[in-house]
Amino acid sequence: MPPELLIWLAAGLAVLGIVLRPYDLAEAVWPAAAVVVLLLLRAITPQTALLGIGKGVDVYLFLTGMMLLAEIARTEGLFDWLAALATRHAQGSARRLFLLTYVVGTVVTIFLSNDATAVVLTPAVAAAVRTAKAPALPFLLVCAFIANAASFVLPISNPANLVIYASRMPPLLQWLPQYLLPSVLAIVATYVVLRWTQRDALKQMTTTDIATPVLTLGGKTAAAGIAATAIGLTGASALDLQLGLPTFIAGAATALIVAIADPKKTWTILKEISWGVLPLVAALFVLVEALDQTGVIAGLARLLQRAVAAAPALAAWGSGIAVALVSNIANNLPVGLVAASAMHSAQPPEQVTRAILIGVDLGPNLSVTGSLATILWLTALRRDGLAVGSFAFLRLGALIMPPALLLALAGALLLP
Repeated sequence: MPPELLIWLAAGLAVLGIVLRPYDLAEAVWPAAAVVVLLLLRAITPQTALLGIGKGVDVYLFLTGMMLLAEIARTEGLFDWLAALATRHAQGSARRLFLLTYVVGTVVTIFLSNDATAVVLTPAVAAAVRTAKAPALPFLLVCAFIANAASFVLPISNPANLVIYASRMPPLLQWLPQYLLPSVLAIVATYVVLRWTQRDALKQMTTTDIATPVLTLGGKTAAAGIAATAIGLTGASALDLQLGLPTFIAGAATALIVAIADPKKTWTILKEISWGVLPLVAALFVLVEALDQTGVIAGLARLLQRAVAAAPALAAWGSGIAVALVSNIANNLPVGLVAASAMHSAQPPEQVTRAILIGVDLGPNLSVTGSLATILWLTALRRDGLAVGSFAFLRLGALIMPPALLLALAGALLLP
């Protein structure tokens, strides 16, 4: 069998494994197994695998820092404290708690990234709904959908933004005029449709008899670490620096402070982190590097050049919608990597770049496997003994994603 065909077959089976999770195995098993098979069959070389793994270093550092912060916050009771605070402010109204969750999720996504919303906010929301004795699903769905809907307000709102623009990231003052209107349209449209789909579950009252727990020194340290990370990421974005190292340093420093105060907690924190996310991401990077060998990226670049030459506006609309749909089949991280490489070769106009970025960021609101943030969200749910089925999410996503995507694209394409 030709190596190119083996690569396509392995990539397809890896994606199917992530989507269907046969035998209830972790998502990372399938792409990692695909890479191992390609290496054993010599369809790719070890050098290709190492090159692909190396391209994801910044993402690994970013995720490790975020997971450290999230686990420390959970272990030290920060989430329980925030849950009690949010529930008291809701004053017994599930609708008010839903809106509060959505606003907080928007802010977390903008300043800490969509992955942080999945990793950090989801456990806090799960704790809040337990405290409020409210139905869990509507509030947890907020964490999934806002993680993608608000993920292009700032460059740091989604690591995929850094992948798309690579070395030509626009300055912050140039980014905002291009993406602020599309972001507002996506955030509002997502809220309206999601709120409508959950209207029956939000009719009941929540409990108002809430005792706010005392926030420990460790909890305060975790809160300070998360705040420092937000400030650091905003500063790194303004200076056009990579985000992984500042996030890792903030997470490691917070963990070190907690460990010094109580060394026994160190193993507990490290043991509970979902480390399987890292090989999942690394394997996806390798598969994209392998696909590059088959000529797919060069072919996409030529196709994009022809489409832009024929009708630039139509090429922008088509590219944005196509990338949004494909991101749900192959995950938006590898799709973003492929799209970035194709755009680097094709050099399309800015309208097309904006449309592709919006498609990569917002398209994954259709399915649970569309983005890394949603996979992290599923992992966080499982830790709390909760689950959302792929088809149940798809039914909701089919209502929520299309209007938000079309409105965001329309807003982005108003600019030249």
